[in-house]
Amino acid sequence: MIKIAIYGKGGIGKSTTASNLSLAFREMGLNVLQIGCDPKADSTLLLREGKKLTTVLDVLRKKDSSDITLDELVIKGTNGVYLSEAGGPPPGLGCAGRGIVVALKELKKKGVFEEYKIDVVIYDVLGDVVCGGFSMPIREGFAKDVFIVTSGENMALHAARNISLAVDNFKDRGYARIGGVILNKRNVAREMEKIEELCSDIDAPVAGVLDFSKDVQFCDEKEEALLKIKPNCPMADQYRVLSKNVYEICKRREDDRS
Repeated sequence: MIKIAIYGKGGIGKSTTASNLSLAFREMGLNVLQIGCDPKADSTLLLREGKKLTTVLDVLRKKDSSDITLDELVIKGTNGVYLSEAGGPPPGLGCAGRGIVVALKELKKKGVFEEYKIDVVIYDVLGDVVCGGFSMPIREGFAKDVFIVTSGENMALHAARNISLAVDNFKDRGYARIGGVILNKRNVAREMEKIEELCSDIDAPVAGVLDFSKDVQFCDEKEEALLKIKPNCPMADQYRVLSKNVYEICKRREDDRS
């Protein structure tokens, strides 16, 4: 099973990228589980026509674990992608990191990967490296390969470098490693050159390049994934290329680990 974590600065397009990757993997015939790891619980909106999911932590607050079934924690979204949202504590109360790991452990305990025969799991993670929730999916061994979404904007690049440093701190403990960088273009000056410099500095490949697209903006406003409502547009093919690149990177690294 391929275990991917998507990281990046807030607002850089992580959830849009994760959702369209999920659909592209489904087109490859793979069973996909997308798990939102942000207390805002907004990762899966594009695969639910904008409808929010009841989070794992919300269910756990109402019922004892022994009384909870998997279908209360995971649902099928667009094109059969399995979806779950970890959730988090109310704003200002509790630790997002502890909440995320409780939710992920509950899913694992319930046998989510075996029950749904998952081939690819995507963790869509909040991008703030200060928060404990940032590290939980990789520290606890849930994700194996980290892909950083960034543009060539200075703040996005700064966040990407910080994410890389944080992940690098864990690699000697057998945790996840950087799989690659996904350029989500904003059409700034020297954008590709800056990304190549970043990748050279952090020793990671460019996993894919996504053009700045009005089609993506349109789909986001409609609260649906582009691969669902505009499957024949040029951007859809860019997501398909990205999915194949990511899959090949992960398979190679999986072979290296074994």
